[in-house]
Amino acid sequence: MQVELITPDRKAFEGEAFSVVLPGISGYFEILNSHAPLVGALGAGNVRIKTQTEELSFGISSGVVEVLNNKVSLLADSLT
Repeated sequence: MQVELITPDRKAFEGEAFSVVLPGISGYFEILNSHAPLVGALGAGNVRIKTQTEELSFGISSGVVEVLNNKVSLLADSLT
């Protein structure tokens, strides 16, 4: 699936991934390939993106996520 992590300052990540773990406002949840459409609010915590070769971690303060047609768009207020 295609993943984008965007802040007001820059695009922090863009690429293919097979798993994204997100800090929802009610707890962490995971997005996998072919996930159902979703729009959700994110709280403070770590976004973990797993690619074929590595696992990346980005601290965020808050944001929103949209999942649609195997594309995950993360809009974060700021990276911590």
